[in-house]
Amino acid sequence: MHNFTSVSTFLLLEISEARELQILHLFVFLATYLTTVSGNLLISIVIALDHHLHTPMYFFLINLAVMDLGSVSVIVPKSLANSLMNNWHISYSGCTAQVFFFVFFVESNFFLLTVMAYDRYVAICNPLQYEVVMNRGTCTQMLATVWFLGIFSAMLHTGGTFSTPFCSNAVNQFFCEIPKLLKLTCSDLTELGVIVLNVITGLSCFVFIVITYVYIFTEVLRIPSVQGRQKAFSTCLPHLIVFSTFVFTVCFAYLRPSSNTPPHLDLTFTVLYSMVPPVLNPIVYSMRNKDMKVALSKLFGSWFSPRNAFAIFLL
Repeated sequence: MHNFTSVSTFLLLEISEARELQILHLFVFLATYLTTVSGNLLISIVIALDHHLHTPMYFFLINLAVMDLGSVSVIVPKSLANSLMNNWHISYSGCTAQVFFFVFFVESNFFLLTVMAYDRYVAICNPLQYEVVMNRGTCTQMLATVWFLGIFSAMLHTGGTFSTPFCSNAVNQFFCEIPKLLKLTCSDLTELGVIVLNVITGLSCFVFIVITYVYIFTEVLRIPSVQGRQKAFSTCLPHLIVFSTFVFTVCFAYLRPSSNTPPHLDLTFTVLYSMVPPVLNPIVYSMRNKDMKVALSKLFGSWFSPRNAFAIFLL
């Protein structure tokens, strides 16, 4: 096959040849994107304004919201623009940047979920030592490590993906997804290295989180009062739901046999892991967490109080 290493553009998957379906894709993706942005921004605003939520758990949650915003903002606006203009090209540098930042935010998200599991472990299993162990300095160092590992992982994946010649420039996806790009390379060694790195990193974090929650649930079941168990579960279950959604959608998208998968199903699987978790995260944390529900009710109560309503009317 002809060597396309020097090409300046990649051709992304056209959602449909029918203009009506392209417009439908535009509105569906736009609605999903706006829901994700508004939900995660609302979570961030609530945590920032309510001093009762200035704890390590919610400090990490704000960063999780930022990562969710980043991951969808890297891929969705370009797809929306492509559908609007019916132009499915992306430059080589744009594709490289999309891969780097998408991997950076997604990998950082996974590392942060691992740190949040440890935070819940200390809070439930060693409550008397929580403020000492999870002090501001420790939380800052953990978060800095998460961001560093995200950048390092993104550099490895991006460098590995674009270090070999491409035998084609037609990406069978609506954004520059690494597995689809690796299928275009003229060598299988890079793909093998990336897969091995992903498996080792993912399994390590997954095993750590599973073991952590075994200890957490064992300790929660020992709490004598029903209210105590409910409070513990109310802070642990949102994290567990978010983590499970993230892991299962990624595994579902990457570990399925893709050789005979129809394009529309392939697109559905990709949307599941790239767009669904960022949409669900604010809903899960606002609906399952008692402190968040109280903070949200306070915020909306102040916004829609009679005084504010009268001020809005005067404006």
